[in-house]
Amino acid sequence: MSPWLVGFSVFFGYPLAMSVYLSFTHYDLLSSPRWIGFANYQYLFHTDQQIWPAVSNTLWMIGVAVPLQVLFAFGIALMVSRARSGVGIFRTIFYLPALAPPVAATLGFVYLLNPATGPVNVTLSHLGIQGPLWFQSPQWAKPSLVLLAVWGVGNTMIIFLAAIHDVPRHLYESAELDGAGPWQRLRWVTLPSISPIILFAVVLGVIQGLQYFTQAYVAANVASGQASQAGDLPANLGYPEGSTLFYPILLYQHGFRYFNMGYASAMAMLLLAVSFLVTLVIIVNSRRWVHYAGAAR
Repeated sequence: MSPWLVGFSVFFGYPLAMSVYLSFTHYDLLSSPRWIGFANYQYLFHTDQQIWPAVSNTLWMIGVAVPLQVLFAFGIALMVSRARSGVGIFRTIFYLPALAPPVAATLGFVYLLNPATGPVNVTLSHLGIQGPLWFQSPQWAKPSLVLLAVWGVGNTMIIFLAAIHDVPRHLYESAELDGAGPWQRLRWVTLPSISPIILFAVVLGVIQGLQYFTQAYVAANVASGQASQAGDLPANLGYPEGSTLFYPILLYQHGFRYFNMGYASAMAMLLLAVSFLVTLVIIVNSRRWVHYAGAAR
């Protein structure tokens, strides 16, 4: 048996099989799993009142944050690629936020957007503008997380920058000979040439959005003024008013606060299935707009 197959079985196959099995059981870590059939899934789809708000928040985050992340990363990469000097400096400046650990970045944003003492609202007040409550407002909490997500697109920017530099120069020269201006070259040369990278960025963003946890969890803890104790979650999870309650956070709550591992496993299986189906739909529909070099159309 090859080492790869052993590693796959130990670190992926066995945990996945156990998760599938546990999703059909009642298991609380203190007793042996007890088979209950589809009861966890029935509760998931028909009884749990927190599921659909969590799903709605997660879909909102994906629908808003992913397009903005892709557009912002592409825009920065395009700007840096056209810079005549200081390319390395600009590249480093825009990439640095991606190096910040998620917890540290979130803590920094919560401080910057503090409604009373944060530099952002203090600056706005000097300009005669009443700043929003940011992480302490149900209307502004998710947009604040979107700002944090867009701020950290350095990795995607670097990938776009490399893709733009790999576009063959003769394609631009041919377009110029045909009278194409900057916008035409962007539309008909740059975008088709890097469309596989755009697809990669979209798929990766959607998958990460479905697993969105750390930033929302930390922001809810800090903004609510309740530092979470080890092994415990704040009573007002998803602060404020459930606006930052995302599906993975609810999954974590059931698994590690209530120790209902059977139900948490059922939630994880649903998340896995949705991630697979959404990725499949995106890839299948990408055939209409993704162009691969040398591939027959």
